[in-house]
Amino acid sequence: MKKLIACLALAATAAAPALAQGWPNKTINLIVPFPAGGSTDMVARAIGPKVTAALGQPVVVDNKAGATGTIGATFVKRAAPDGYTFLVTSLGPLVIAPHLIKGVQYDALKDFDTITVAVQAPNVLVVPANSPYKTVADVVAFEKANPGKMSFGSSGTGSSDHLTAALFWQQTGTSGLHVPYKGGAPVITDLLGGQVDASFQNINAVIQYIRGGKLKALAITSDKRSTLLPDVPTLAESGIKGVDVYSWQAVVGPKGLPVDVRKKFHDAVVAALNDASVKEPFTALGFEIVANTPEQFAAFQQKEFARWQKVIETGKISAE
Repeated sequence: MKKLIACLALAATAAAPALAQGWPNKTINLIVPFPAGGSTDMVARAIGPKVTAALGQPVVVDNKAGATGTIGATFVKRAAPDGYTFLVTSLGPLVIAPHLIKGVQYDALKDFDTITVAVQAPNVLVVPANSPYKTVADVVAFEKANPGKMSFGSSGTGSSDHLTAALFWQQTGTSGLHVPYKGGAPVITDLLGGQVDASFQNINAVIQYIRGGKLKALAITSDKRSTLLPDVPTLAESGIKGVDVYSWQAVVGPKGLPVDVRKKFHDAVVAALNDASVKEPFTALGFEIVANTPEQFAAFQQKEFARWQKVIETGKISAE
């Protein structure tokens, strides 16, 4: 009996490596929790063909949008941890939505195996070209004299651009008027038309309008100036500390992935991100390739989770 038990234990131990050795042998699904066409979808579709080539099996992008990304995230949380279902997502479902939405069906810090942060991009504080505000100091001075009067458009409550504005107000002791839109495109339309005073937009979404003179960039939220906008100061250079903010896209899988599968998939994704045909177009748009380790990503997620929780609780922000 003892020998039988020992043999069964050995067989169980060998099962996970056997699964990894045979992986992949069918289609891998990349779940994007947002509609097609956005930055997250762009990342998934850019790495998909490269991962397909590296692993020898089709990689398919499946958009499961809704509830600020939590529907797609929940789907992946419930998927079998066999290496055939992964989530390609923005920071929202992983570090923001759990603080905004009641009843989220997953624990963002415990229910996923981190793979890598794929890319990150800073936000830019932009105003219409004919705006009277020339510097960040002008904005702060106006807001201190006129609390809640200056309108800041965002792509929705709890979005990166909204929370960057909230953090900006908290760090400067000011307040503005938050105007949420359904997505980034209508915000930019109203910025161009002068219907909204300002916005913290992802650099990739507004770089063409800044270069074309249709929008004026007052500051960037990165920790150093962007090579794409070398004349635009950081917020820190403008005297505003603690508002170094990046929007980011990342890849996670359901909790419990076999170690070898997780490593093999991570390596394929990182290689895809660093391939010149992927890296150069993203860099030209203002994205920075991160491609870090699962351990680095996990530590980063913990930090971001705590940071945005504090901003949301301090600002009494709710998506309900």
